[in-house]
Amino acid sequence: MSDMITSDLVDLDLSADTKEAAARSLAARMVALGRVTDLEGFLADVAAREAQMPTGLDGGIGIPHCRSEHVTEPTLAFGRSAAGIDFGAADGPADLIFLIAAPAGADDAHLTILSSLARQLMNGEFTDALRSAGDPAAAAALIRGDEAPAAPAAPAESASEGTKTASTKTAGTTKDSVAAPAAASAGAATATAPVPDDRPFRIVAVTSCPTGIAHTYMAAESLENAGREAGVELTVETQGSAGFTRLDPAVIAAADGVIFAHDVPVREKDRFAGKPTVDVGVKAGINRPAELITQVREKAARGEATAPAGAGSTPVERAGDPGDSYGTKLRKWLMTGVSYMVPFVAAGGLLIALGFAIGGYQINGAKPVTEHFDWGQVDSWGALLFQIGAVAFGFLIPVLAGYIAFGMADRPGLVPGFVGGMISVNIGAGFLGGLVAGLLAGGVVLAIQRVKIPPVLRGIMPVVVIPLVSSIVVGFLMFIVIGKPIAEAQKAMTDWLNGLSGTNAILLGVLLGLMMCFDLGGPVNKVAYAFATAGIAVQNPSDSAMQVMAAVMAAGMVPPLGMALATTVRKKLFTPAERENGKAAWVLGASFISEGAIPFAAADPLRVIPASMAGGAVTGALAMAFGSTLRAPHGGIWVTFLIGKPFLYLLAIAIGTAVTAGLVIVLKGLGKPADGTAATATEDAATPATDAKQPVAA
Repeated sequence: MSDMITSDLVDLDLSADTKEAAARSLAARMVALGRVTDLEGFLADVAAREAQMPTGLDGGIGIPHCRSEHVTEPTLAFGRSAAGIDFGAADGPADLIFLIAAPAGADDAHLTILSSLARQLMNGEFTDALRSAGDPAAAAALIRGDEAPAAPAAPAESASEGTKTASTKTAGTTKDSVAAPAAASAGAATATAPVPDDRPFRIVAVTSCPTGIAHTYMAAESLENAGREAGVELTVETQGSAGFTRLDPAVIAAADGVIFAHDVPVREKDRFAGKPTVDVGVKAGINRPAELITQVREKAARGEATAPAGAGSTPVERAGDPGDSYGTKLRKWLMTGVSYMVPFVAAGGLLIALGFAIGGYQINGAKPVTEHFDWGQVDSWGALLFQIGAVAFGFLIPVLAGYIAFGMADRPGLVPGFVGGMISVNIGAGFLGGLVAGLLAGGVVLAIQRVKIPPVLRGIMPVVVIPLVSSIVVGFLMFIVIGKPIAEAQKAMTDWLNGLSGTNAILLGVLLGLMMCFDLGGPVNKVAYAFATAGIAVQNPSDSAMQVMAAVMAAGMVPPLGMALATTVRKKLFTPAERENGKAAWVLGASFISEGAIPFAAADPLRVIPASMAGGAVTGALAMAFGSTLRAPHGGIWVTFLIGKPFLYLLAIAIGTAVTAGLVIVLKGLGKPADGTAATATEDAATPATDAKQPVAA
């Protein structure tokens, strides 16, 4: 680790009072040594990782970390704070802060070294030595491993003694909180889950975190230490950034229980099916290892086991919280389908739009390219692009329905979902039919899975019985029972849309604009977007459907463009990081990526979201009033040549952008005009050398 940290990367008197200021101060040292090329870009990556999950750990430790394209080589910076800095740990502020910077393409060797540091942080002697280090060189030597304060012993007895005697800054820190409960839980667990043949209880565990650099290995170390305390054979598979080495299948087969401590999906999870399992976040593996061991032993004593592969929790349940309401799950099911549908919309729509651009609007009547294709004719290439795009568009509703069912019932839901979606296309039930077909398919599969099946049939259930029965049921319902009413409702909605004009069309533009800007790429935004794309997902969309698509895309461009303009006009109202985000927001907004405004909305939602909605509503109304049309479902200003009345369309976007920028400036000024300035002053005071670097980063 000698090339990762030097005394120049150590600050034993870190004066920052916020985690952002601490990261900036330590990152500035990396910039000074040429380890980081763009301070603001790197800090944005650190903040993005921090937003996924706080990086504070019990025991007074903060480990902000990320992988970033702005890092030239793996680097560690260490800061020691006398006052403590809040990194989101349950036991209070952190006084030991490690900033870990890894290049986007960091190699396995460097990541292995970083994982070694993460494991060291679970050693009380190591953290005590850092708290008492008298100079930066000594602290750097400790972190590099040049001076080991006390190597943890391998045998269970010495490991227990080391854990019990290790002390950190206060009572109840990580090592103490692991040691005491572990000793108590060991006896309790042994009493509740006796294991035959006098062998130790065996547990296999998997740990993983979003970055795969720190928490993954810290959880592994914590679980292994607690396992030794409890007299348990515990083997961990770390699924980190450097890849992972699979546990021996024989070890898994011999295990009495499983612990998953993870914040990203466990890879090849089916290997552990049928065993008592505790499934928690990675920080629980760090902070509560003894409790997790007790839980898995109690489950084993009760004979609890996970369901076989394919019959367990659904993708939505794995991604959500156990207490999610039915309404929340319904929204996630629908969003699963929409998220898988959107790439087909973008690819198919842009191909169709390019086909029109090359071959003209009469290209939709061209002969199939399988019958006529001339390599030297531009029209033939236009027809080819158009027909490829039409095929992609043909998948929209089946994919929507199939993946709604997938969100509900996992892979067994795909077949009836796709079948129901295609029936919806064939009978003209359209977008609404796809939604209903997906929900039906998922519900039917879940119902079938609740039926008790003889063991002899279980092997063919996922591949034969469930697809067959569910497809028959969904097909019957869609063809015979509910398909026709849905098709009639779809036709009525289309006729109403086609008949909109004047005031009604403008009101629809206002509504769509508000929806597009309410949650910036979230469920409400996606509903409006899906409504617009469904209208143009035909070979000959009506003018009103293309007007809706134009209004939706124009409104979706406004929030990031408005924030970009506001950060340009009134810089003092925004922090340096927000001003950097504002530069990127110009491109994101111009490309119809509403999510470009999320950093601003997350920092100040009560001002940014209303301002964005106001600008989006104005833009949506003007686009409808101007009668601009759009056949492409994506592209932003880059598909302006495909827009009907393009100058008026761009004018609507410009007016909405000005409304959003002006309103957010007014709201920030009326609220706390010094917020951004104060933040800037604080950060600048913490890192006096940063200002000289900002013009370079800009």
